[in-house]
Amino acid sequence: MRNVVGLLRAAFCNAGRECKRSKNPVAIAPGSDTMQTRASAFRRMAVLFVVFVAAAGGVFAQKRIIDLKPTVILISLDGFRYDYIDKFDTPALKQLARTGVRAKWMIPSFPTKTFPNHYTIATGLYPEHHGIVDNNVWDFGTTFTIGDRTKVQDGRWWLGEPIWVTAQEQGQLAASYFFVGSEAPVKGIHPKYWRTYNGRVPPQMRVDGVLSWLDLPVKERPTMITMYFSDTDDAGHEFGPDAAETRYAALNDDDYIARLVNGLKTRGIADKVNIIVVSDHGMAAVDLRKASFIDDYIDIKLDTNRILYTNEINQIFPKEGKLDYVFTQLQKMPHATCWKKGEIPERLHYNDGARIAPIVCSTEVGYIVTTHARYANLMKDIPDPERPRGGHGHDNRYQEMQAVFVAHGPAFKRGFVAKPFSNVEVYNIMCKILGLKPAPNDGDLKHVRAMLR
Repeated sequence: MRNVVGLLRAAFCNAGRECKRSKNPVAIAPGSDTMQTRASAFRRMAVLFVVFVAAAGGVFAQKRIIDLKPTVILISLDGFRYDYIDKFDTPALKQLARTGVRAKWMIPSFPTKTFPNHYTIATGLYPEHHGIVDNNVWDFGTTFTIGDRTKVQDGRWWLGEPIWVTAQEQGQLAASYFFVGSEAPVKGIHPKYWRTYNGRVPPQMRVDGVLSWLDLPVKERPTMITMYFSDTDDAGHEFGPDAAETRYAALNDDDYIARLVNGLKTRGIADKVNIIVVSDHGMAAVDLRKASFIDDYIDIKLDTNRILYTNEINQIFPKEGKLDYVFTQLQKMPHATCWKKGEIPERLHYNDGARIAPIVCSTEVGYIVTTHARYANLMKDIPDPERPRGGHGHDNRYQEMQAVFVAHGPAFKRGFVAKPFSNVEVYNIMCKILGLKPAPNDGDLKHVRAMLR
């Protein structure tokens, strides 16, 4: 405020020259140079006065919150690899980590895709148990895809109990500014406040929307808030995890965090809200020229009922009587590991779900697995296939797939570095902070209790 007053004074005092009080005022003739100069100064003063009023409104009109209940803001930075904080030097996230908790990395669930992992974070369940076993899922005689709004908003696809349902079933309010699963009425329940996903909504608006929820009267104010940003995933896919473009995307994410923290500070609750920053997965460099082709080993039409494709994981449904043949043939395919359902390594927690395909093929990091027709369609609009891109969805043993976890607030220790842990643990952390009884889940609070005060 002192700086603003100084600017006003400088404008009034003839473009920054020192004001001096005169005992013998001199009359100023209309139209004189002195009169014009003084008039110009008054105009500058008027403009700066408007600026001052606006600035003062931002500083003084913001009501401080004095009745905050235990509150969690869960922020997802899609595709923000565990090492981006240091690799790209993100100051706001570093500050939260220095004064809070940071995991060496958080282990995503398999497959390391966006929808399965966001819903794991929300429910504490592995994908085999919450039903979103991939970005593409077969059930009910149809295919769920992440771009199909009708299916995304259909509650029958979403099993388990996400944190916003847990909160609201136990008398608290929840809000979501874009988080996977929040658009569907899971167990018939939406968050109290939520929006249909639209990636074109400016991220700054999302932050301000969350702050506006905190400004609500205590009886209307959510205690469990989720939000989502896609910048690093978008840039990582297009340019790869080592690109300057991805660095700028990470710095964008950091700016959104800074905007949120500053908004909490003006409300007097920056050290009272528990902020948890996560990502769903990491990102690996991919050379699109390094491809293996499923249809080099089997006849897609004759041998399978359907294949759910991504470049990093392919779910294969053989025709009746063809399971062993298809599996044997696909074992010959380079740069991929194929398993029969029930024989997938236990560490991946990917055998139980009814929606998991009879054969699952996981691609070696840095490569893609597809068909010749799909590959031709992919490459027809790519003039520079030699340029690195990025991908995820691989086995979670790869270091490039590891996710970020940073937390700050009264529930967390200060300056604590946690050992790597699975993302199924986040749900129980949030329940503990909010005083909620967790729904059945695959986590165990004992694995992460050390980070809590």
